[in-house]
Amino acid sequence: MLKKLVILSTFILMTSCTNEKPKALKVGTWRASLEVQDNKELPFIFEVEDETKLTIHNAEEVIDVDEITYRNDSVFIKMPVFQTYIAAKFRDENTLEGSFFNPERDRIVPFKAEFGNIQRFSVSKSPTVNISGNWETVFSPDVEEDSSVAKGIFNQVDSNITGTFRTTTGDYRYLDGVVEGNQFKLSTFDGSHVYLITGTATDSTLHGTYYSGNHFQEPFVAKRNNSFELPNENELTFLKEGYDKFAFSFPDAQGNMVSLEDQQFKNKVVLVQLMGTWCPNCLDESKFYAQFYKENTNQDLEIVALAFEYAKTSDAAFKNIERLKEKLDINYPILLAQTGSSNKVEAQKKLPMLNHVLSYPTTIFIDKKGNVRKIHTGFNGPATGEKYQAFKTEFYAFVNSLLEE
Repeated sequence: MLKKLVILSTFILMTSCTNEKPKALKVGTWRASLEVQDNKELPFIFEVEDETKLTIHNAEEVIDVDEITYRNDSVFIKMPVFQTYIAAKFRDENTLEGSFFNPERDRIVPFKAEFGNIQRFSVSKSPTVNISGNWETVFSPDVEEDSSVAKGIFNQVDSNITGTFRTTTGDYRYLDGVVEGNQFKLSTFDGSHVYLITGTATDSTLHGTYYSGNHFQEPFVAKRNNSFELPNENELTFLKEGYDKFAFSFPDAQGNMVSLEDQQFKNKVVLVQLMGTWCPNCLDESKFYAQFYKENTNQDLEIVALAFEYAKTSDAAFKNIERLKEKLDINYPILLAQTGSSNKVEAQKKLPMLNHVLSYPTTIFIDKKGNVRKIHTGFNGPATGEKYQAFKTEFYAFVNSLLEE
């Protein structure tokens, strides 16, 4: 059904007003919004540098976008790395209207944008609470089988708030928003995920709703708790009893089957990354690994990624992998482990020595003798601030200790 809608919408955009000269995005600030559930909008800001370049802004995050094309009175904005795009018509030189498409997930979200509006959220009253600090959070608290814990980390200056939610599998990216009276609103758009978080705050509690695009929502509650910590991410995934090694055999883009038994991994420290090209937390981790690998090419170190892809075919999946490698300048191999979905139960069947595949990303640290020394579940990205810095310190120390053995 989505493919038909995509084809139809693209056809409409391409064929409308065919006698008009192609328009271009005006240089300057635009306020965009995506329509989530309950008729709510998720706003974000983007800056147009010229007609072929723009940057998307979420708190401290700046996302460079340089794949912009025009046809007649329409603009097509392809997101970097992810297989997502915005297709919109110029209603006039200051207004866009169209949709955000995620073909691999079969999702379409209404989109509009207005030139010259620099406010992510409008504020008509001063805040009566300050939610800076750490929050012990439970999503879907009334449905035991769906509930999950998280740690909210927020900083509020006047009406403005930034921060994120950390979970056992990753983080909610750079959230950016406001407090108005005792109401708060936060949003992020990273080119893949569309998150809106709204709620009511007191000095010690939060009650709200989390929206993911126009397909999912759930309630959450939180209490202020500056000492709250999530379970140790190094203890969530492990080798099952009866297994003493990690093993895999998956193809590269040339069709060669690659395994840990290959000569390139012998007598080396190996990091095996479980990831997907669709996954923003994996993107953060891959940026970090790509730089680390380039800085340590003279070490007895190898990194190999196993990609679990939504793409329906191997050819499409490898195109996504190659695009990721090119955008991030990744020099280590990325093998194709799964197509058609990122289902973690199916992923675990391909890696039966693991107790489960809980998260993308997950990294298995293997020493020079082929022994698994640590498995790190999830990734605390730059949006987590101090936790990201702590991760890097621990990572460098641990990998260096393995290299010295």
